[in-house]
Amino acid sequence: MRTSAGAAPTDEPRPTARWLVNVRPFGIAGLLLTLPAAAAAAGFSGPVIGPVPIEFIMFGAVLACVAIFHKHTFAIAVAGVTAIALYKILVSPLETGAGITGFGLHLRHEWVILVNLGLLLLGFALLARHFEDTKVPAILPRILPNGWRGGFILLVMICVLSSFLDNIAAAMIGGAMAHTVFRGKVHVGYLAGIVAASNAGGAGSVIGDTTTTMMWIAGVSPLEVMEAALGAVVAMAIFGIPAAMAQQKYSPIQADPTPGVRVDWTRVGVVASILAAAIIVNVTVNVHFHEISDRFPFLGSAVWAAILLTALLRKPEWKLLPETLKTTIFLLSLVLSASMMPVEELPAAGWPTTLGLGFLSSVFDNIPLTALTLVQGGYDWGFVAFAVGFGGSMIWFGSSAGVALSSMYPEARNAGLYLKKGWFVTVAYIVAFFVMLQVLGFHPGSTPRTARAAPTDAAAEVVR
Repeated sequence: MRTSAGAAPTDEPRPTARWLVNVRPFGIAGLLLTLPAAAAAAGFSGPVIGPVPIEFIMFGAVLACVAIFHKHTFAIAVAGVTAIALYKILVSPLETGAGITGFGLHLRHEWVILVNLGLLLLGFALLARHFEDTKVPAILPRILPNGWRGGFILLVMICVLSSFLDNIAAAMIGGAMAHTVFRGKVHVGYLAGIVAASNAGGAGSVIGDTTTTMMWIAGVSPLEVMEAALGAVVAMAIFGIPAAMAQQKYSPIQADPTPGVRVDWTRVGVVASILAAAIIVNVTVNVHFHEISDRFPFLGSAVWAAILLTALLRKPEWKLLPETLKTTIFLLSLVLSASMMPVEELPAAGWPTTLGLGFLSSVFDNIPLTALTLVQGGYDWGFVAFAVGFGGSMIWFGSSAGVALSSMYPEARNAGLYLKKGWFVTVAYIVAFFVMLQVLGFHPGSTPRTARAAPTDAAAEVVR
């Protein structure tokens, strides 16, 4: 039986089908309901309605309105973050303090994440157009098989790409490729598949997603995180095939490349330079200078430095920025709203809580959720990486990749349509999670440097 670093050896058997009757209350919906109680237990003293802090009700209302009124998402998100910020300033103090001073200190703590995310969303929108203009997508029909298999292989390519690229870049490049090979008609279910593929690929790689990089910085072994690749492969098979079939029925893949297409190799070099800058800076800062990684938006700045330098060779499509800026402000508003929620601890570590984290990640920023698990300790980090990485794929605004792709395909912002046409993403998450549980078992991994204390016996329980 596998023994993770920092965890005591165990002779417990691997889980069997008995988990079907062993679902504890901290599962899917249970975790959502226990977060307000966890906030209260952590000493939260702001106004509540019953056991629920009013902030949660406000944030829930914002998310519900975003899901229902998809044509007004920008205004809803901005109005929501403004209302929540004023409420925190005037009524319910933040952890950093009361009033304007406390809010200012909170922004000081969050600014690097917000600026990095904003720069990446804007920069990768230009990168995606650069990539489309290389004409490389136009020659893909030469290598992709005909029929639904071509759409499936394209999703696999996106998944592999995101294992070493930021998932925003993978989603945007995937969207550009899909736009070409499907002649501009991309099924909403296939868009959900692109988001899922970009999030799945980064789940098992410590350089493929911000959350897994956080684990790496905290001292979690990359080998522990790599276990999430099993879930990603299973999920890929489950959502990839129906997504590809739906797309083939909606708009078949181009059978032959467009005649006379010539690849712009200079622009290919521009794309490669921007991606190389992102990878090199991400790895260098997080491996050698991780102690200052939260003091400056190194990754976003590196991407923009590369964009500006390579503009001398090929001019970016600057006219994309105004619309992309609206999408960026929308996502940053949700991220900032989530950061003001009084979530200071999670229920006891275990597979039910981890399963619930995936569903929570579809409506809640996964960065603070990951930070909480690293403080709490006692988790199997491969399961956490898969849950918080892939879970956000279930709703279009649940991940930065989904929000970024919606700037290219506004029809993806219809949450009801996204859930209806992309139902297989949710099924893939649930099935893949339990396949991991059955094959690997849930075992507490190494203790992060950020953990408050060693996991308790209860938190370190192995599922029988």
